Amino acid sequence: MSIFLALDISGAFAQFWQATTRLELVAVITGFACVWLAARESIWNFPVAIVSCLLYVFVYFGAHLYADSGLQGLFILLSCYGWYEWLYGGNNATELGVTHATAREWLLAAGFVAVFTLGFGYYLQHQHTDAAFPYIDSFTTAGSIVAQYLLTRKRLENWLLWLLVDVIYVPVLWYKALYFTSLLYFLYLALAAYGYWQWRRELLAARELVPNAPVASEG
Repeated sequence: MSIFLALDISGAFAQFWQATTRLELVAVITGFACVWLAARESIWNFPVAIVSCLLYVFVYFGAHLYADSGLQGLFILLSCYGWYEWLYGGNNATELGVTHATAREWLLAAGFVAVFTLGFGYYLQHQHTDAAFPYIDSFTTAGSIVAQYLLTRKRLENWLLWLLVDVIYVPVLWYKALYFTSLLYFLYLALAAYGYWQWRRELLAARELVPNAPVASEG
């Protein structure tokens, strides 16, 4: 029984491997690396993210996930912004520290996600495109934009949004035969949970050093 199971697994892996382009494989590796580095609060997550996003422009376009393909361009811009912010966005142009998202940020984020999902989803569905899952694609795109922005500002809650987005991405990407990218997003779930734990520990440690530090945000 175990022999047949091993053969089935190896056969499935071979099928997934054949369906995976080398471009997607490199994008997966760099994508995993950039999230791992972000969870570790390493500034190097941003240049690695830029490389990964450039590759995913073509990967997602080929899978007819146009919102996610276009999203990569915005991610590149946000990565450049985040690179600067992490270095100089703190008080007195110092390194940025981990903080909580503000109520204003949450309100703006909710409005943006709702408007983008309905508006862009409608466009993809009714403007004669061959987009797959137009509203789901648009929702994950909007959620990713907000999560990435919160990451650039070192808001702890960015990891919670990534958890929500990644849970949706895993089955969608699998259905679109982007098997290794689907596996990558499954691994992102673990990394997002780890990132939340790591950043929360960092935030609590900073509070112990400065007991009266503001709760909401810096900058």
